Amino acid sequence: MKILVIEDNPTDARLAGAVLRIDGHHVTDSPSGEGGLSAAMSERPDVILLDLRLPGINGLEVTRALRRDPRTCATPIVAVTSYPEQYLRDELLAAGCDAYLVKPVDTRELSRKIENVVHRKEQERRLEP
Repeated sequence: MKILVIEDNPTDARLAGAVLRIDGHHVTDSPSGEGGLSAAMSERPDVILLDLRLPGINGLEVTRALRRDPRTCATPIVAVTSYPEQYLRDELLAAGCDAYLVKPVDTRELSRKIENVVHRKEQERRLEP
């Protein structure tokens, strides 16, 4: 699976990338919202792991931009944050995120959680008329 990690913290980005690669995924990353949008358009990932607190445009703005674009409107987005009190689950889902993880993320479960989101999104697409 192709996974785009949009994360400004280099340690978190390296850790997520390493875990996902070990589990057999192809991972690209971007340290900013603007770069992440560009990478999403050019890379066409199967899923996006998106930090919410980013320099420049934040994760909610990135999500809304991805949902407006026909090339990325159906791409599953898994939001990640260290600030759950700032980013409420309902607000994230309303913006277009498909799932929400709070840091520190359990690295033993990361791939499984992402794969579940992708699988659920594929099933939803099949049920749409």
